[in-house]
Amino acid sequence: MKFFLEKVDFFIIYDNLRIRTNRKLRRLTLVMNILHTSDWHLGSSLYGRKRYDESKNFLDWLSQIIKNEKIDILLVSGDIFDTTTPSNKAQSLYYNFLIQIANSKCKYIVVTAGNHDSPSFLTAPKALLGALNVFVVGAVPNDLNDEVFVLSNDNKNEHIIICAIPYLSDRDIRKCEDNESLDDKKKKSENGIKQHYLDVCAIAEQKQKELNSETPIIAMGHLFTSKGKTCEDGERDIFVGTLGNINKSTFPNSIDYLALGHLHIPQLVDKMDNMRYSGSPIPMSFGEAKQQKKVIAITFEKRVPVVNEINVPCFQKIRQIRGNMDDIISKIEKYKKEETGILLEIIYKGDEIASNLKSVIDELVADSQLEVLRIQNSRIVEKIMNREIEETLDQLTDKEVFEKCLTAHNTIEEDKIELRKTYLKAVKIMNEEDINKE
Repeated sequence: MKFFLEKVDFFIIYDNLRIRTNRKLRRLTLVMNILHTSDWHLGSSLYGRKRYDESKNFLDWLSQIIKNEKIDILLVSGDIFDTTTPSNKAQSLYYNFLIQIANSKCKYIVVTAGNHDSPSFLTAPKALLGALNVFVVGAVPNDLNDEVFVLSNDNKNEHIIICAIPYLSDRDIRKCEDNESLDDKKKKSENGIKQHYLDVCAIAEQKQKELNSETPIIAMGHLFTSKGKTCEDGERDIFVGTLGNINKSTFPNSIDYLALGHLHIPQLVDKMDNMRYSGSPIPMSFGEAKQQKKVIAITFEKRVPVVNEINVPCFQKIRQIRGNMDDIISKIEKYKKEETGILLEIIYKGDEIASNLKSVIDELVADSQLEVLRIQNSRIVEKIMNREIEETLDQLTDKEVFEKCLTAHNTIEEDKIELRKTYLKAVKIMNEEDINKE
């Protein structure tokens, strides 16, 4: 009996120790879940074709992910809309989504403006959205404290500090002076961005001291960092404005996770796992057709971010076809067999001049689910411009250029008559409009 009682006492002590240990581990692990996304570009078009259905499908999918992953905080790092004057339909998608998420178990939404957004438009309903725990920062405020949010769990025993930094325009970060060189402007812009992050993060660091040294700091941003990928095949790189040297050293060490927007390819900043672009959720051009789109889920162990990339489904297939006529025909026939709607961009790269390219393609895609949005035939332009006789556009009248286009396309005489009438009518309308404007 004595041995039995000692054994029972041992297990009671062991269980109490295990419970206390588990409680301690739970205190060390922050259980609030964050989701990072950006660059929705609601209301965007692809060669005139609106993308509303794709955007709605993405937002419906995102709502389900927020529910499945038990997301507490949603971060949207800029370019909510595609233009500064979004359509009613684009606005409806945005506000219906916010209401839906505000009524879910997701506790907070933080939205910052991108360079495509209108700061005033985005922040107009700020007070109303704030009542739903949707916090919007459209532009640099007069008081930088307004860029810092302390978000808490239901029990108020766990916190995350968000530095909600919007797109920083030149006027936000530097003063223009006479006789400035391009290098001077560039250096001032880079220093201005760095100083802004230092100033905002200093406020966050002070709040961190008041709360707990283990409270994570997340900074948001919408900018271009050096070596950022803008195209999967590496064909081109871009620089926005004069900014080219923004890298990991720009951002304070107190930032535990940097949630960026602006570049459409999901990627790291300088190979830093805690500095990321989420990328756009739908391809914004045919050059992005092969990209796997993502949103980023984050939680923290102490102040160390644990990152999980979540693949976004393809809501609309788009494909770019490059090559000669045989390549184009072969690819179109292949896509027709997929029996699904595909948007196409076709770039003719053959050596021969294909004056009948459009008619051939129209015939190929007839009665299929393929939709051709753009055909680029560079050989026609070369044929027009590369003449044995040296002549420039300055030496030709508008009518002469038009006639050369008719000839280059091997237009039959009957069609030329109708096309000339249409051309003259268009020129007349343009001239009349110009007179009225003056």
